[in-house]
Amino acid sequence: MMKTYGILNCNTVKKALDWLKAHHIEYEFNDFKKLGVSSEKLQEWDERAGYEKFLNKQGLTWKQLDPQVKESIRTSNDALKLLQQKTSMIKRPVIEDGDFLFFGFDEEVYKKHFNV
Repeated sequence: MMKTYGILNCNTVKKALDWLKAHHIEYEFNDFKKLGVSSEKLQEWDERAGYEKFLNKQGLTWKQLDPQVKESIRTSNDALKLLQQKTSMIKRPVIEDGDFLFFGFDEEVYKKHFNV
């Protein structure tokens, strides 16, 4: 079954889940706030997509970080450690459906992948 990761009070996650429900697409949801995300899962995403795809530098959590912390992110290990501590900096939702891995909500990408 497809897995979806995110934070339930995030507007983008709400839009994506509403879209999936409206199109009768089943999914298993993992709430970062309640369940966290394993270092192994972050490593897998990094290997498949590169951490730059899912480190959300547009969000409030990143913007509120101390400039020294931001500057210290030089390698994927640095980024993944930070993302595990501050899961709200992961671009969301994360959709895993077989070989399909997507960060965020883009209706056109969803339509194409789910043949809607």
